[in-house]
Amino acid sequence: MSLDYENDSAFHTRIIDDVLSQYPEKAAKRRKKHLGVAKGKDEAEKGPDAFCQPEVKSNIKSNPGVMTVRGCAYAGSKGVVWGPIKDMVHISHGPVGCGQYSWSQRRNYYVGLTGVDAFVTMQFTSDFQERDIVFGGDKKLEKLIDEVEKLFPLNNGISLQSECPIGLIGDDIEAVARKKAKEYDKTIVPVRCEGFRGVSQSLGHHIANDAIRDWVFDKRDIHFEQGPNDVNVIGDYNIGGDAWASRILLQDIGLRVVGNWSGDATLAELERAPKARLNLIHCYRSMNYISRHMEEKYGIPWMEYNFFGPSQIEDSLRNIAAFFGPETQEKAEALIQRYQPLVQAVTKKYLPRLYGKRVMLYVGGLRPRHVITAYEDLGMEIVGTGYEFGHGDDYQRTGQHVKKGTLIYDDVTGYELEKFIEAIRPDLVGSGIKEKYPVQKMGIPFRQMHSWDYSGPYHGYDGFAIFARDMDLAINNPVWGLYGAPWKKSTAPMTGLPATADKKANHLC
Repeated sequence: MSLDYENDSAFHTRIIDDVLSQYPEKAAKRRKKHLGVAKGKDEAEKGPDAFCQPEVKSNIKSNPGVMTVRGCAYAGSKGVVWGPIKDMVHISHGPVGCGQYSWSQRRNYYVGLTGVDAFVTMQFTSDFQERDIVFGGDKKLEKLIDEVEKLFPLNNGISLQSECPIGLIGDDIEAVARKKAKEYDKTIVPVRCEGFRGVSQSLGHHIANDAIRDWVFDKRDIHFEQGPNDVNVIGDYNIGGDAWASRILLQDIGLRVVGNWSGDATLAELERAPKARLNLIHCYRSMNYISRHMEEKYGIPWMEYNFFGPSQIEDSLRNIAAFFGPETQEKAEALIQRYQPLVQAVTKKYLPRLYGKRVMLYVGGLRPRHVITAYEDLGMEIVGTGYEFGHGDDYQRTGQHVKKGTLIYDDVTGYELEKFIEAIRPDLVGSGIKEKYPVQKMGIPFRQMHSWDYSGPYHGYDGFAIFARDMDLAINNPVWGLYGAPWKKSTAPMTGLPATADKKANHLC
């Protein structure tokens, strides 16, 4: 499919200008910094700053009064990093609401008996009331820890996830953690992740990483026999079983996964992490901090990898294998060849049904760039992508994958995203639950790309087959042919679309 990138660039620039024209002058000036058009792979190869820096600003506080889909620091710590650690009890210290809305939201699969030796899908909260705000909640927190130890004695540790009021009233959760850890001879980790800290949940990831560094590493004697091929999988939260799918591939090339952070993880996996030979990081945004620390203190190198789609799986397997030497490289090549029939079968079935379909993404973490090539492996085209809480280095990395003319948006507002979708009319939008239903009401297929819309896994070769099936089910669902009243079946073409966009929108292979 031939693409007119210059036309796309001009069209997307016009879309941005049209949206900004509806804002007051001051708001438009601020938001303009967060919106741009990608220079693309060819120019990104000239250097790390050649993509769209500094045009696209990121990691800046959202405009007051403008809707954002960001989460808070508490969400980043409790909901992402600590929550999936299965054999620890994670206490939400503060009012009940934060714990309720962070409870069992992300489909972090785990093996264990819930309420006995696994606690991921349970909610523990100190349920702050007005009295606690006035007089403090330290004593209440101590009592809650006592109750947890009595009711769930097989837990291997406790984390204290502080909510906004804790930082405001000054509860000394560190003193409580030290006291109770000594009393029960157990790891108890205080995490200062009050929601108001930072500009998004990104700081919560950082704070959670620092808590592991300060309260878990080197605190207990670890009896662990190291192996030459030991690796940690960092930043895989086992959504829909992703971490299990990744582990299969790594083990098949002869590696031993001694720790998975933090989907289906145990406290012991965190404790023995400094003894691994290599850290493999999947979600760079949430876990690069601890990987850098382990490199600096323990001399453990780290490497990013991507197991979305066969192209990136092959590249990642080869890069990982190269670190361990010829024997592992031979196993990696054999594994890649073994899965070729599956890849060919998937592409043969779904490529004709998905070729030329245009996709817009707006997700957090790693997905705005990691899933791009998975879509391209199916003949699809990414026309827009952006992060909820990305940093500058995330956008630089994205520049290595997007094509010239791709619309880029950071911390996009509800109004902006809606207008972008209306103007481009993509064949599919991949975003979060808050965007799902408005997009579907616009008559556009949607996939929930935070937790796979109750499907998955999407990692690995088998996950790619599931991914392709789900995208086909979304786009080619006959329900879209029934959308709208019968007397409105004939729809006038959009005005302002470049000729190439018209062709792409109606392209069938």
